[in-house]
Amino acid sequence: MQVRGVDFTSAPSARKPICVAVCHLEGDRLIFERLDRIRSLDAFEAALQGPGPWIGAFDFPFTQSRTFLRNMGWPEEWPDFARLIGGMTRPGFRAALEAYKADRAPGDREHAREFERGSGAVSPQKLYGVPVALMQFEGVPRLFRAGVHVPGLADGDPDRIAVEGYPGVAARALIGRRSYKAEERSRQTPALREARDLLLTLLTGEAGRARFGLSVGAPAWLAEEPGGDPLDALLCAVQAAWIWRIMEKEPARLAGLDLSCGWIADPDVLPWLPAKTVG
Repeated sequence: MQVRGVDFTSAPSARKPICVAVCHLEGDRLIFERLDRIRSLDAFEAALQGPGPWIGAFDFPFTQSRTFLRNMGWPEEWPDFARLIGGMTRPGFRAALEAYKADRAPGDREHAREFERGSGAVSPQKLYGVPVALMQFEGVPRLFRAGVHVPGLADGDPDRIAVEGYPGVAARALIGRRSYKAEERSRQTPALREARDLLLTLLTGEAGRARFGLSVGAPAWLAEEPGGDPLDALLCAVQAAWIWRIMEKEPARLAGLDLSCGWIADPDVLPWLPAKTVG
């Protein structure tokens, strides 16, 4: 099985590309093959059409919170949500999110999704800092148009499977809240490089095996870049491989869960997902 881990950006360029860790899974062993650097959103959309079988974990929020969607009157079904934001302009999407916050009380402006509690993830409405809302705006409609299968959200090509990844929750499970990356040159310290090296060492060692049930083979140079994008892409690939093995070996674990509100493929997040209701 080909496994892809995608560290996404809403405005890819030669300086800041989308990083894709392409790996293959053999039993419980995940082997890194190459790092693809995608420099445009058109090229990203074309890559989604690549033939399967593959599973990819994408580092952007696939959904918004039910609270936000209901307050906005936006569709709760994912295909309809994807069509809606796919028909908006980027300034229009930004303006809608800003207008929603404008008259709301502090603490009630940006809503997290239920399954994100304790994961460290920011609200998918976030437009600044790490602008995950803009990543959603650019990523979700492209996944939908590509016709990939999104478990729990959209039936598509079963040979091309997309799940939501989040490298931050995996990194915290391995090295705690220790910082390991920085985009700004002034913050790129030796301590961050040491943390990235440690994170990769743990991920490819016994700690990674204990958490994910996988033996991960990956080169040391993935920890070199101060921004951490290649390392985050690998973390997403490990999350994708972990959930693929569950789909193959323990399908009942997912079959009993309600995935319709979105979900992140990670051992710490799965327990937060609600059970399906009967009737």
